[in-house]
Amino acid sequence: MANSLLTIDMITRKSLEILENNLVITRNVNRQYDSSFAVNGAKIGSTLRIRLPDRALVTDGATLSAQDDNEQYTTLTVSSQKHIGVSFSSAELALSMDDFAERVLKPRISQLASSVDADVANAYKTIGNSVGTPGTTPATALVLLQAQQKLNENAATMSPRYATVNPAANAGLVNGLSGFFNPTDVIARQFKNGMMGMDVLGYSEVNMSQSIKMHTCGSRDATGGTLSASVSVQGATTIAITGAGNDDTIKAGDVFTVAGCYAVNPQTRESTGSLFQFVALADVTLNGSGAGNVTVAPIYTAANALATVDSFPASGAAVVFVGAAGTQYAQNMVYHRDAIAFATADLLLPQGVDMASRAVHNGISLRIVRQYDINDDVMPTRVDILYGYGTIRPQMAARIWG
Repeated sequence: MANSLLTIDMITRKSLEILENNLVITRNVNRQYDSSFAVNGAKIGSTLRIRLPDRALVTDGATLSAQDDNEQYTTLTVSSQKHIGVSFSSAELALSMDDFAERVLKPRISQLASSVDADVANAYKTIGNSVGTPGTTPATALVLLQAQQKLNENAATMSPRYATVNPAANAGLVNGLSGFFNPTDVIARQFKNGMMGMDVLGYSEVNMSQSIKMHTCGSRDATGGTLSASVSVQGATTIAITGAGNDDTIKAGDVFTVAGCYAVNPQTRESTGSLFQFVALADVTLNGSGAGNVTVAPIYTAANALATVDSFPASGAAVVFVGAAGTQYAQNMVYHRDAIAFATADLLLPQGVDMASRAVHNGISLRIVRQYDINDDVMPTRVDILYGYGTIRPQMAARIWG
């Protein structure tokens, strides 16, 4: 019996399945889909508003202390459109779906998935929590547990938590944990596929991805800098540094601590005993005195419901950066699902083309369009995804430096 011709809807659904299966980092983050774009289609620059959890102060005693609703929102811009060209003939439409997927779709769609993952991996630049030793490949259970400690100190719920590491860290961790007293099936799975796998040290999954980013630190001095002015306003987003290297740079994603400024648990607002790790959110060029203003996430003390530190950074306090100047380090990532959001929207379905279809599954919208090109007598096809991503709860994630 002859195969039936594959339809564009069947191809789109299969393409979306392949895309999802090849995502690693993006598969395990909070995936949002805005159906408001389903009729007319979205454009680059469309925005999606995401609600953050309410936080309030706890009051002692019997007397009521009413507080205004403090619900927070963040805006996610759907600003990335990626596509890949897939060429297939009418003869290939007569193949079985499995053959068609293997020969035509998988080689291209997997590249699209890797490109999306590589984009989302840039979320590390907004995450300050850091563990591991820069320049040393993670290879022990301790580093995974220290990353869990960061999430615990920031009151992240226990599940689901994920770790995504590069190939070097995966090799180091599998080897380093091979002597542990693990369940037989876990050891057998690691031995067979060389991967950490699921349900490891409190993580729902420990995955390997080639999309993990390398971060090149700025040319700033690792030590020697100090604050040139105190921070004194709740919600401040600037830290003034001096003496950090004449005419040097601080790069977005650089992590540093300030002496005497400790992180607090967001629930109890008490110090965790660990210095708060700030992350530079934009590049800075220091002047001839090594001075510059570093943009950071809003700073709140324990007197505020959104507390991040026990006290404001003080003038003259020593600044210490993570990593050596100008050196490149792998940025393996640990995160609760709700730390990072990935949102897609429906692209416009054009009329008057040979084929056009759109499919949505698990918060991901994918579009395929095929049209005849009379100039070259071919049928070019494009597969598109429109998305945005952002770190909406950076305190619920951590970086493992490699």
